[in-house]
Amino acid sequence: MSKRFIDGAEFTSMALAAAERLHANVQRVNALNVFPVPDGDTGTNMNLTLTSGVDELKKRTSPHLGRSAEVMAKGLLMGARGNSGVILSQLFRGFSKSVATLEKADAAQFAQALQQGVETAYAAVVRPVEGTILTVSKEAAKAAIQSARRGGDVVAVMRDTLEAAKLALARTPDLLPVLKQVGVVDSGGQGLVFVYEGFYAVLSGEVPAAASIVEPVAAGGPKTDYSVIPPESIEQARRAAEKHAPVQAHIETESIEHGYCTEFIVRLTPGGKIPGVVFEEPGFREKLEGMGDSLLVVADDDLVKIHIHAEHPGEVMTYAQQFGDLTRIKIENMREQHSHILSQDYETDVITDAEPAMAAVETPRKPFAMIAVAAGEGLSDIFASLGVDFVLSGGQTMNPSTEDILNAIDSVPSDRVFVLPNNSNIVMAANQAKDIAEKQVIVVPTKTIQQGIAAVLAFQEGADFERNGEAMSSAAKRVKSGQVTFAVRDTSIDGVDIKEGDHIGILDGKIVASNDDPYETCTELLRSMLSDGEEIVSVYVGESADDAVTNRLRGFFEEQYPDVEVELLPGGQPVYAYLFSAE
Repeated sequence: MSKRFIDGAEFTSMALAAAERLHANVQRVNALNVFPVPDGDTGTNMNLTLTSGVDELKKRTSPHLGRSAEVMAKGLLMGARGNSGVILSQLFRGFSKSVATLEKADAAQFAQALQQGVETAYAAVVRPVEGTILTVSKEAAKAAIQSARRGGDVVAVMRDTLEAAKLALARTPDLLPVLKQVGVVDSGGQGLVFVYEGFYAVLSGEVPAAASIVEPVAAGGPKTDYSVIPPESIEQARRAAEKHAPVQAHIETESIEHGYCTEFIVRLTPGGKIPGVVFEEPGFREKLEGMGDSLLVVADDDLVKIHIHAEHPGEVMTYAQQFGDLTRIKIENMREQHSHILSQDYETDVITDAEPAMAAVETPRKPFAMIAVAAGEGLSDIFASLGVDFVLSGGQTMNPSTEDILNAIDSVPSDRVFVLPNNSNIVMAANQAKDIAEKQVIVVPTKTIQQGIAAVLAFQEGADFERNGEAMSSAAKRVKSGQVTFAVRDTSIDGVDIKEGDHIGILDGKIVASNDDPYETCTELLRSMLSDGEEIVSVYVGESADDAVTNRLRGFFEEQYPDVEVELLPGGQPVYAYLFSAE
């Protein structure tokens, strides 16, 4: 089959096939996680990200390639979750910019768009690491350029792109030693291969074959068991987010001044919808500010996204309609929501939902506000008690999207906001939200809950915004972070032999202990953590922790480290039975 061009309709079909392909193989991608822990969520993040883009594309597809690609890229941007999802969104962002003016693309233009996607993704990563999805995308785009130069049509270019992606993926263990240690290929790169398989299936006209699980090149040792991560471990994290009560439980419904959470998008009319009426973002925002509060206006060349709490949402939409057509309208009665909140039996006072409508009540403006990501009732309580304004539910297995974080930023009562991701897989999404936000935002790059708590403790009311950001980042780096969870497969990593079901201890990202006895794992981990004369240890007890083990740990500290100040706190976190911090 030969094909000279790709237009917007065909691009939509390619995106739909890619999303279907990736969705069908989410658990296979998740199971490629290097660490054998129940938080391998690369596939989940990429799937949710791609789904967000495809959902937008299905609503607004166009025969014009540039327009369809732009819609897809915007949907991916707002729905991006985790590092892999953010990188995927940047690949499509660069692609869309390359074809922005094209009604259809030939082979050379298509290849160049793939290359620009790679350049955009690399630019978005502070310290690019080879042997990841970035490498796979780079080698694939290089093959696409070469194929187009040889005179290949669009189908040939996509075929060569896919084959190069598979070869690059198989070589990822040679570039990233930890992959070779455990005998797997990069999970994000595998997800991208599934995306490209969907593309090729449409362009070639072939019925998709069985999914290609790429094996490492010359991978030694026993074949890796790509076991599926137990669904219950993901559900634990989701259930943990349902137990928290918002601060509205202490506010009267009648005090809500602007009662309707109103969200919609204006599709701007080229040249203006009404003669003489031209959209100008500053004036538009100023007008809406007089109609309500919690205003968010995100404008692009042809779209304006609005979120506002208004008493008369019809007036807001009537004004906005002067500039174009309205779509994706959502209006929620916050007084009804608040009454429902008051009828519930809650145990804590922490906001854990990223939905702006649930954080709608006006509160006094503050010089600074803080947002932290956490899963677990106790951890949320701890952050709230330390002065965090918004606890966004999430963490392992449940990374919030760029839009979730952006909504949280919009909801807090300050124009200067600190965001604590508390997870290495959320930092990129937080930075992407920072770039979109209209407020001043500092992302403190905390990679663990323990680092996040240390950062909050370092905050000083009297210091300025930038100085606080620096102090919080420095404090986070001084903390040793330990985690105890269970292994979901057999493997060997960093010289530690691990059996499925073992309890494993992780110190600052490195596995240092594995044992079928959780107490032995904890004590081996703690000895590693307390090797430099640390004086303070905090223990955050998870929902799966055994009381008997916790009591034995008290005795361990009393006998082995009597001079160390120890505090045991109920964290309630899923996935990790214990979190330890040492300073």
